Amino acid sequence: MYGDAATIRKILTAHGDTWAIVGLSSNRGRAAYGVAEVLRRFGKRVVPVHPKAETVHGEQGYASLADIPFEVDVVDVFVNSDLAGQVADEAVAKGAKAVWFQLGVVDEAAFERTRAAGLDMVMDRCPAIEIPRLG
Repeated sequence: MYGDAATIRKILTAHGDTWAIVGLSSNRGRAAYGVAEVLRRFGKRVVPVHPKAETVHGEQGYASLADIPFEVDVVDVFVNSDLAGQVADEAVAKGAKAVWFQLGVVDEAAFERTRAAGLDMVMDRCPAIEIPRLG
């Protein structure tokens, strides 16, 4: 419902390899850290976006999407659902090609706005689960 197989494949294989991960910090116990590791193993560049702007996995972090001084292909969102819509709007403004809301992150209005803006979007799924399935 929030991401058909074709859209998932397109985001993971055709949209580019620079992923901004909103909510990624150096905390190894958080899901974002492990997902970033998986994405890196599959050739993705992961850019941390977190208020602390920490370097994670050797990549400079940024406090916001707007602070990233280069293009971002996909914005992967690890924030609470009530904050996710704002991040999706920022992804549209940044010029991203796609937005991915992680497992448990759901905002149907943001999904509609993001799709209406021409971006591909997946919601309530995990790329670390989906990418190995591509074969």
